[in-house]
Amino acid sequence: MTDILVLYYSRTGATEALAREVCRGIDSVASAASRLRTVPAVSTVTEAADDAIPADGPPFATRDDLQECAGLVMGSPTRFGNMAAGLKYFLDGTVSDWLAGTLIGKPAGLFTSTSSLHGGQETTLLSMAMPLIHHGMLLVGIPYSEPSLSTTTSGGSTYGASHVTWGRQPDSLSAEEKELARALGARVAGIALKLSAPD
Repeated sequence: MTDILVLYYSRTGATEALAREVCRGIDSVASAASRLRTVPAVSTVTEAADDAIPADGPPFATRDDLQECAGLVMGSPTRFGNMAAGLKYFLDGTVSDWLAGTLIGKPAGLFTSTSSLHGGQETTLLSMAMPLIHHGMLLVGIPYSEPSLSTTTSGGSTYGASHVTWGRQPDSLSAEEKELARALGARVAGIALKLSAPD
């Protein structure tokens, strides 16, 4: 099986709900398997450290996950049009992977969640894209051949999957948001398999 890392940070569950839909899309592709990982929150106490395994949910990501994955789909809630500090902190610690070229040539997709339609979805997706470009990854968006991209009245973008809570329960994704998250996962998995196929 070809592992695709789904790496995310979530506080209220909205981004996690998108991550799980991305996993469903990856797992729908023959010979591909999703590897769901999260990152810890950034502590205001610099000496504090989180356990290596969270009390519930998926485990925290490690460098091994980056090395072993054939592709990456990364997500974060929007924080003033930018990725959340927890995810940025994790990425800031991947300099040795950058030096080693661990992620060069691997496909990557992005997803985010916001509480309002104009809450900075696309700038958040772009803020996550920048470190991945530095890592040499191949960015994968969602093409307009996906019908839900043209019909959604909530989340979804060519830049990546997204979710707008509109004050609802954070994990109440619309049908289009689910479809686009699954399409993104399936697209990254399919491209990873093509790239890793023997010549």
